[in-house]
Amino acid sequence: MKILYICTHNRCRSILSEAITNYVAGDKITARSAGSQPSGVVHPLSLQYLTEAGVPTEGLTSQSWDEFESFEPDVVVTVCDSAASESCPVWFGKSVKVHWGLSDPSKVEGSDEQKAAAFRACISEITERVNKLLPVAELSASPAELKAALAALGAQ
Repeated sequence: MKILYICTHNRCRSILSEAITNYVAGDKITARSAGSQPSGVVHPLSLQYLTEAGVPTEGLTSQSWDEFESFEPDVVVTVCDSAASESCPVWFGKSVKVHWGLSDPSKVEGSDEQKAAAFRACISEITERVNKLLPVAELSASPAELKAALAALGAQ
C-alpha cells in the first residue's frame, strides 16, 4: 500500500506521519508526505522528537504535492483541517481520500516541557493509527473496501 500524507506546509504533522509510517510498517506501507504550500523546511522539533523516539529522519524534506503525481498513492490522508478543505490535484482522483486530524504540536506555546509533551503525544497518536492500519494494508481491498476499513479506524 502507498500512502501520501498531506498537510498545507508539510513541515510537521505530515512529516511525522511519513517517518513513523515507514518506520512502523516496514515494507507493508510506503509513505510519503507533501504540502499544497510547502514551507521548504522540516520543523526542527519534528526531527528532534522523531530521533528521540528512535524513528529515522534521513531523507525527510518539505515538498509540494506536485512532486508526487507519479507516486500514485492508494490512499491520500490529510492531517490538518486546512488541507482537508483544499481542492486536491486532479490526479488524486484514483486515490482513497481520508482525513485524520492531528493537533499541531509546532503551534504549542509555552515551556520546552509543554512543547515536548505535544510532540510526544502527536507521535504516539500517529504510531497508534499506523499500528491499526497495518492489518488493513495487508488486505487486497477495492477502493470502496479500503475506504470502509479506514473509516472503521477513525478516519473521516
